[in-house]
Amino acid sequence: MDLRIFTEPQQGATYDTLLTVAKATEDLGFDAFFRSDHYLKMGSGDGLPGPTDAWITLAGLARETKRIRLGTLMTAGTFRLPGVLAIQVAQVDQMSGGRVELGLGAGWFEDEHKAYGIPFPKEKFGRLEEQLEIVTGLWATEPGRTFDFHGTYYDLKDSPALPKPVQPKIPVLVGGHGATRTPKLAAKFADEFNMPFASVEDSERQFGRVRAAAEEAGRKGDDLVYSNALVVCVGSNDQEVARRAAAIGREVEELKLNGLAGSPAEVVDKIGRYAAIGSRRIYLQVLDLGDLDHLELISAQVQTQLP
Repeated sequence: MDLRIFTEPQQGATYDTLLTVAKATEDLGFDAFFRSDHYLKMGSGDGLPGPTDAWITLAGLARETKRIRLGTLMTAGTFRLPGVLAIQVAQVDQMSGGRVELGLGAGWFEDEHKAYGIPFPKEKFGRLEEQLEIVTGLWATEPGRTFDFHGTYYDLKDSPALPKPVQPKIPVLVGGHGATRTPKLAAKFADEFNMPFASVEDSERQFGRVRAAAEEAGRKGDDLVYSNALVVCVGSNDQEVARRAAAIGREVEELKLNGLAGSPAEVVDKIGRYAAIGSRRIYLQVLDLGDLDHLELISAQVQTQLP
């Protein structure tokens, strides 16, 4: 089971804060540092000092880390033209020596689009499918050849399809709860399917849908990595769990129900239930980025207990 650190910087974080967390992620033996792609805070709090851009952040981290994988859950398809995104991600892959992964989603948070003047199209899923086709197609085009695409939403002609990533294939993540279109999209384009903030039972059902869609598309169901994203709140005792829950404005029992919360033994047990239904990777949503002791505890007493 891989454990990855997943941050939500739109809630309030500087690049320096994210760098500190990424370096701790690397030093403590976690597999990867991922971040959300949002420009506006959600819920309570002031969001200060303001948003940081996902791919600018990852470019910086690519030069200041050495081992960990770097990526997004999920890059918003509404924020960037697919040709530009392919260039950005390939460049960050070069800057990192081949450690980048791309989670790409349709985009959903309308308020952040209004706040920064970003168009928020009605038909997002069809655009996402074309974006995945374009991004992966550009990367896969052999050097010296050109790439063309003529779709409903995007049109590319005689693209040199440069630059190329370092990796022969950058892993692509698709995720979500949709019962029909999402599994088909994952089956067509994804190396990994991520189920965000879902129970073991709901994850098992969705993983089954994705496996079935993959087999229908001519792939093996286990060609994909299956993963979950879950909020994390671990403490060495009940008081520490309660303190960490209060720091992120959540209730302990709610966190235990909907995330990974409690003692290290409780969290190891719950991770085991996700592993039993085929999840091979957990993105730990860390909401208090100033609490590095939390990461140290998870590394020492959770990560070491996992097979």
